Amino acid sequence: MTSTTKKKKSFFDYFLNFLERGGNALPHPATLFALFALSVLALSVIGHWLNWQAAHPATGEMIQTVNLLSKEGLSRVLNEMVNNFTSFAPLGIVLVAMLGIGIAETSGLIGAFIRMLVLSAPKRILTFVIVFAGIMSNAASDIGYVLLIPLSGVIFQAMGRHPYVGMAAAFAGVSGGFSANLIIGTIDPLVAGLSEEAAHILDPSYHVNPTANYYFMVVSTFLIAFVGTWVTEKIIQPRFGLYEGEVKQEVIEPLSKQEKKGVLWSLAVMVCWIAVILLGLLPSDGILRGENGGLLSSPVIRGIITFLFLIAGSMGVVYGVIVGKFKSDTDVANGMAQSLKTLAHYIVLVFFAAQFVAYFRWSNLGVIMAITGAETLVEANMGVIPLMILFVLLASMVNMLMGSASAKWAIMAPIFVPIFMLLGYSPELSQAVYRIGDSVTNVISPMMSFFALIIAYFQKYDKNAGLGTIIATMIPYSIAFFIGWSILLIVWILTGLPLGPGAELFYELPAAVGN
Repeated sequence: MTSTTKKKKSFFDYFLNFLERGGNALPHPATLFALFALSVLALSVIGHWLNWQAAHPATGEMIQTVNLLSKEGLSRVLNEMVNNFTSFAPLGIVLVAMLGIGIAETSGLIGAFIRMLVLSAPKRILTFVIVFAGIMSNAASDIGYVLLIPLSGVIFQAMGRHPYVGMAAAFAGVSGGFSANLIIGTIDPLVAGLSEEAAHILDPSYHVNPTANYYFMVVSTFLIAFVGTWVTEKIIQPRFGLYEGEVKQEVIEPLSKQEKKGVLWSLAVMVCWIAVILLGLLPSDGILRGENGGLLSSPVIRGIITFLFLIAGSMGVVYGVIVGKFKSDTDVANGMAQSLKTLAHYIVLVFFAAQFVAYFRWSNLGVIMAITGAETLVEANMGVIPLMILFVLLASMVNMLMGSASAKWAIMAPIFVPIFMLLGYSPELSQAVYRIGDSVTNVISPMMSFFALIIAYFQKYDKNAGLGTIIATMIPYSIAFFIGWSILLIVWILTGLPLGPGAELFYELPAAVGN
């Protein structure tokens, strides 16, 4: 970290610097993930010997620690190493997205858009726009991770600010604001379905809509955007100061006549794509509709990365041809290859991170830890507000052990939803509280699928950046989001506002079920 700004350091500054130095004193992130993987193997043996186990909340089946160094376990470790790597979900997403983005970048299109943005956008609201855009990007799957975060670093550097500040603001919105949005995304029906299944343990007729937390999500969107902006400007920006690294700042010059022509024609291509998508979605039997005519299950939503590749690639080709950057198909292919070169470090990280995540899942250690922690929290008999705040804390800690939001809720919902229903609290409230905890520690959790990619982004500007850099940079967001969201939750509970259309805070068990 480099800074040219001289200011009196607070205790929190010293703490963050200590955290960064301590984290970066650890081995290379790839080595660290390799050590994590080896540790899981060792713990799986210890847990098996000590009979670490927990009862599955839905089925009552005992989940036991699997010894990964047994004959069967070792065979799986050796046989599935390649598959762990190639099937690691973020890997394919990033590679495909970067192929399309690479065309747009090497053609000069992205640089042209950046220059337009820098020259026209009011600087005083840029940070808010970045955080807000990050939150909204969650409705479009993982596009925020592969496009918005690195682009924000370039934009901030072009404006004379530290690129880490821009990437931190975007990362805070994309990952820390995961459970906020103004529109319903793909995660909403997924968690609602799990909540409904858990509610059926007590009330077989209960239904949880995908819009169950919509009102709360809308208010949360603006809360997280404002809190994220405040943290960025008051804590992150003063800490980093000016960038003095080796990556050259984008030259901000007005677009030439030919470049403006290229931008206009590339925008025309985008409009054509939007028209095609709308024609496939608007009719009830449209070709791009999902199963049973659904929008959330449509190829547009589920295949957003494919559309990103096609749209960015075609726009880049048109722009490159018009400005003379692309003279043959070889130039386009070279542009795609050039973009993949920047992912070399990320690919190395992913190999070891994929093994670690797979071993943790196979051993059942994450499931057992989650169930044990949940049971401990339930045993504490307290009022609704302390209980819900503790539930937020539990979900946030479990998030440090397991990456998938749906996988965690599949484990926790059968425990908490029925118990909270018996206490008089609705499944919709349990779901909303879980989603807060699932979001606030995303930005500091190595188990988050794209964490290795974020490290690679930071290393572009400083090759010595590591795990400590990311955690020290993002922990202020995590703390601020937890405090802000908890206050909002308390106010919501005290005022008794519905969480979404027809989704109340409280629940009364039907007499027939209670008897």
